Amino acid sequence: MNAIFPEIKKLLRSLAVETITPHRKNILDPIIEEIQQKVTQNKEIRLNFICTHNSRRSHLAQIWAQTLAYYYNIHKVHCYSAGTEATALFPKVIATLQQTGFQITTLSGAENPVYSIKYATNAPPIIGFSKATEHPFNPKTAFIAIMTCSQADEGCPFIAGAERRFSLTYSDPKRYDNTPKAADEYNQTSLQIATELYYVFSKIKA
Repeated sequence: MNAIFPEIKKLLRSLAVETITPHRKNILDPIIEEIQQKVTQNKEIRLNFICTHNSRRSHLAQIWAQTLAYYYNIHKVHCYSAGTEATALFPKVIATLQQTGFQITTLSGAENPVYSIKYATNAPPIIGFSKATEHPFNPKTAFIAIMTCSQADEGCPFIAGAERRFSLTYSDPKRYDNTPKAADEYNQTSLQIATELYYVFSKIKA
C-alpha cells in the first residue's frame, strides 16, 4: 500500500471524474492509449508537460501526473515540465498545492526558486523550478510531450526528442492574479487537471 499523504488521498477520492465531458475524454483517450502501450511493453514512460513560461499549468500537470502514477502503482513513470522560456514557478501554485496536502520545501531562492514537492512519505520528491525545454534537467529523447497551453502548442510546433505530442490545454489562472478570485481560480485549475489525470491513470492496466 502506498503511503500517499492522507489529505491528498482524500482529495483524489473526492474528484468528480463523471463531470469530464465527452469532448475532453476524446482528448484524453489517445494519451491513455500511448501510456498503456508503454506499460504493456514494460517501457519507461516519460511525460513532459509544456507551457509557455513553465510557471503554472505545466507544473500542476507534472505534479498531479507523478502523484497519480504513484497512487495507481504504475511504475516507470517519470514526469517533467518545461516552457518555451524559463521564468519562475508562481507562488500561488505553491500555495495551492500546500493547501491540498503537498509538503513543499524551498531548496534555493533567487529569481527562479527550486522546490522539493512531496506527495507521499517514502516517494522521491518532485523537484520544481521553471526551465526551458532544452534544460538538461529534462529528457532529451524518448518522451511524450503534452502541451498544456494553446500559446506553446501553436508557437512551438516542433519539440526536439519527443516521440509523441499531445495537446491538453487549460485556461490560464494568471488572468485572476491580484484579484479576490485568484485563490479559487488556481484551486479550480488544479482540480480540473487532477480530475482529468485521475481519469487517465485510472484507465491504465498495470
